[in-house]
Amino acid sequence: MAPWVAEIIGTMILILLGDGVVANVVLGKTKGQASGWIVITTGWAMAVAMAVYAVGRISGAHINPAVTIALAATGRFPWADVPLYIVGQFIGAFIGAVLVWLAYYPHWAETPDPKLKLAVFSTAPNIRNYPLNFITEVIGTFMLVFGVLAIGANRLAEGLTPLLVGLLVWAIGLSLGGPTGYAINPARDLGPRIAHAVLPIPGKGDSDWEYAWVPVVGPIVGGLIGAFLFVTLGL
Repeated sequence: MAPWVAEIIGTMILILLGDGVVANVVLGKTKGQASGWIVITTGWAMAVAMAVYAVGRISGAHINPAVTIALAATGRFPWADVPLYIVGQFIGAFIGAVLVWLAYYPHWAETPDPKLKLAVFSTAPNIRNYPLNFITEVIGTFMLVFGVLAIGANRLAEGLTPLLVGLLVWAIGLSLGGPTGYAINPARDLGPRIAHAVLPIPGKGDSDWEYAWVPVVGPIVGGLIGAFLFVTLGL
């Protein structure tokens, strides 16, 4: 399998399980309705772990343009492969979002709040302040990339790394996810946001394009800072 195709599959798994847990918590008349933030962060952590287990041996399981760009900028990944990886990540994110829409098809009509419907697909801040929201995403993605590199620098038992990356994302969600919903991944946010815009979701409202740049630019900046700091410190 071509690595960029593996990125499609890995990112699709990430969004299917990640956006899926959000749908279970926020949409009307689901089994998990109103089960809370712990359920959402746990679901996202397991989504990341499963995605990395699925395709890590093929593509490295970047499943995130911020990771791909940060690795390329620090010489750990060839720039020539960056465009195809990012295209694959966005395709996978879009497909994953469509599958979540299908899985919860009857529940969209049972959810009157359009903001909750959008929350299944993409992030939004609880307090809208674009500079501070941007900083939050920078910090979260800094911790993601720095943490992934730190995990990889250790001699670990085979098969343990994906689980630890999932735990890292769990920690980021629990500790830093409150202000913006911790997108920490441009494809994770923008791909499903596009799906929200084009899918026939009853009463969905707009896709909040005014905010959409924050979870794209913030993670790229944060990922670069995390990677360069890790390299500079010689860890």
